[in-house]
Amino acid sequence: MPTTTTTRPSEARTRLLTTASRIFYSEGIHSVGVDRIIAQAQVTRATFYRHFPGKEDLVVAYLQGADQAIRDQVASIIAEGRPAADTVQAVAAWIAHGIRSDGFRGCAFLNAAAEHHDPAHPVHRAVLAHRQWFLDTIHTLMADIDRTKSEAAAQHFVMLRDGAMAAGCLFDPELICDTFLRGVEGLVLTHGARRTS
Repeated sequence: MPTTTTTRPSEARTRLLTTASRIFYSEGIHSVGVDRIIAQAQVTRATFYRHFPGKEDLVVAYLQGADQAIRDQVASIIAEGRPAADTVQAVAAWIAHGIRSDGFRGCAFLNAAAEHHDPAHPVHRAVLAHRQWFLDTIHTLMADIDRTKSEAAAQHFVMLRDGAMAAGCLFDPELICDTFLRGVEGLVLTHGARRTS
């Protein structure tokens, strides 16, 4: 019987990606050079280029890692098996928890998009792929509440989330989160009320 093996990323690649992710998120992408990442990850330049042909590839890997972490967290919330309306609010509560966390600097994807405007750029495409997945996921949950105008309800949720993520690092995160959570609660109630109208 053939066996399958899962190749684990090398320690050096993991260190590079962890270092880059921390710095890119806290300081931005364009302002951080490869030399600094190499120095802080304590790898050689040859090791860096063996794992990432260029900085762009490292940035895409950073966004893919952030995307996977969010997908995993949302999947775990969905797997709890609550009604769709409760699940939507649980996703919102998780987002609010992130906004309240130390070191919060907004949405990694919106931040990356602000630095990479070209829709054809791989970084911009990685941002759009994540956002499309998130919109589709919320749309599925909203459709489980009620199919009528579920796409518009999902877009409304994403807009509320984007506003909270942008404002959460500029103003009092508690106030922003309270406003965001009230907005999501109202959206869910209004959307769910369509079933009885």
